[in-house]
Amino acid sequence: MKVVTIIQARMSSTRLPGKIMLPILGKPLLLRMIERVQKAQLIGKLVVATSYNSDDDEIEKLCAENNLTCFRGNLTDLLDRHYQTGKKYSADAVVKIPSDCPLIDPQVIDKVIEYYIKNDDLDFVSNLHPATYPDGNDVEIMSFASLECAWKDAVKEYEREHTTPFIWEHDDVFKIGNVAWETGLDYSSTHRWTIDYPEDYEFIRKIYEELYPTNKKFSINNILSLLSRKPEIAEINSQYSGRYWYENHLDELTNIDEYKNKLNNDKQKTD
Repeated sequence: MKVVTIIQARMSSTRLPGKIMLPILGKPLLLRMIERVQKAQLIGKLVVATSYNSDDDEIEKLCAENNLTCFRGNLTDLLDRHYQTGKKYSADAVVKIPSDCPLIDPQVIDKVIEYYIKNDDLDFVSNLHPATYPDGNDVEIMSFASLECAWKDAVKEYEREHTTPFIWEHDDVFKIGNVAWETGLDYSSTHRWTIDYPEDYEFIRKIYEELYPTNKKFSINNILSLLSRKPEIAEINSQYSGRYWYENHLDELTNIDEYKNKLNNDKQKTD
């Protein structure tokens, strides 16, 4: 089975433009994230998929300078970009990882891919439906055939923009699997380790400064231990915890009951 892992990246982020080039210990955030992804054992061919937009020339240049494979495609139709990338590199299975997860744990990546490989009757596996890991450990893997089906049939804007909703919203058509955090805990809406806002960057930069110099392979548990010792770090971006793109499509999405329940519970706590 040929696995192609795709990191989707662009410069024109709405909330924090150029976030993937923000410096983390002397290197762009995107390179720090790729360094972590490359520590996973099962990722196969790694490709940075960016757009044809001239703003993203910088990403292609960065990839060339660091001997990384770069593919360029549609700016807003991420489904097409992933499909065309998978097609170009003859993928049997495509792994989707967003570039806003610079603290992603390589072991989590391998767990999701391994689950997919061992359960060869499944079309799609993620750790997001429902999500339990700290936010920013997002991994999805799907058969290329399923991705191609979505590419052909998905027509809604959010289905094209977010790549995989057509698959996981049609669990009557596709066989779906999920990998839950083995601790039994759910930190998906309380621990925000992704980047969309300046405060997220400050949080992530602080984590790297605290852990990376002595442990380049720091894990989820290492981060949690640090936050336990220094809870003030977690407070840096805590106001944004629990925010997902789902919020804009609550009336359209049908397979996010767990997320809706979390929203209701959070609302009850604040009422």
